[in-house]
Amino acid sequence: MRAKAASEATRSPAVTELRQRLREFLAMNNDRPRGLRGAGRIAWQKDWTARLADAGLAGPSWPAEVGGMGLGLAGQVAYHQELTRAKAPGHPSPIAFIVAPTIIRHGTEAQRERFLRPILRADELWCQGFSEPGAGSDLPSLSTRAVRDGSDNDAVYRVTGQKVWTTGADTADWMFALVRTGEPDSHSAGISYLLLAMDSPGITVRPLRDITGRTHFSEVFFDDVVVPVRQRVGQENQGWEIARTSLGHERTTMSLAADLRYRRIASELFELARSTCAIGEPHIRQALARAEAGVQILTARAETNLAEALAGRDPGASASVDRLFRAEFERELHELALAVTGPDAMLDARAPQAPERGRWTIGYLATRASTIGAGTAEIQRNTIAESVLHLPKAPKGP
Repeated sequence: MRAKAASEATRSPAVTELRQRLREFLAMNNDRPRGLRGAGRIAWQKDWTARLADAGLAGPSWPAEVGGMGLGLAGQVAYHQELTRAKAPGHPSPIAFIVAPTIIRHGTEAQRERFLRPILRADELWCQGFSEPGAGSDLPSLSTRAVRDGSDNDAVYRVTGQKVWTTGADTADWMFALVRTGEPDSHSAGISYLLLAMDSPGITVRPLRDITGRTHFSEVFFDDVVVPVRQRVGQENQGWEIARTSLGHERTTMSLAADLRYRRIASELFELARSTCAIGEPHIRQALARAEAGVQILTARAETNLAEALAGRDPGASASVDRLFRAEFERELHELALAVTGPDAMLDARAPQAPERGRWTIGYLATRASTIGAGTAEIQRNTIAESVLHLPKAPKGP
């Protein structure tokens, strides 16, 4: 019953009007050229995102007073559903929608004035400086150091250290980073949250080529980088609690509309199986049936999550169940895609003969990381074991 009520909430008169407004805009503006890559693709995404923002159709969850749409939860879900259904391009810097809620909630008025509008229009791109070579899943052990220098209006931090697996660092204008301002052994109690301009002297970005042959990630080095204290969000040494705002927004209402994306991808895979005649193979048909079951599970979970959110309940640790299932489903779906594609899956994505411009092969390679990014599968299983199943906590290392 709760899921039914949630579904009805996304079809209220106000939400219906929003859907119509979005559809009209998308019909006139969703004119993405085919085949764009690299800088050309980013430039087009920035232009499209600026049009969306200038039309007042960006920042669905942001308060109206900071330039957003101020939509309720049902409206936000409808918003993402419509953009997903239309295959609208994403923001060229999706990571910016992790830092933006943090600035809205914890930033100064000057910070909100300076950063929010450029984020909304994609005038400035962002990257996240959290993971380090020795601090990934155990993020509070980070060692990148920020030492305060000067006082009053002239005070700055001097930042030294390294970040790694930094998505989009090679094209970003800004980074939001966690740095250690407390004692070396202060753990989460000695971390601050800084905003760093990526063109600052002393920052070196080295792209890392991944299995797809692309450079989504980079390692970033800081050599006595000067950052004004006014670019700290919140109080010194309170960055870990502030970062929880950022981490929480990695699973926004966009995930509640993700079932539509998976529905579309699975349907496209079924069509590929028909076109290659692979659908006649019994083992392929069984795998396609399992994929359909997975889509149905994701749809049911999305409806349940929406109902819980509309009722004001936090999904809590059960979100780890969804995260783990989704990651493994993505991997299995693209493994099936290669079986459907057959020998052509071995072609380079840029080869003229590659089916659908190599999208399934690229997807297969990219989803090897599905169980690593945004919380590893091991971390998710630990959370499920301890907080959902109430099993004993895993023993700490030496």
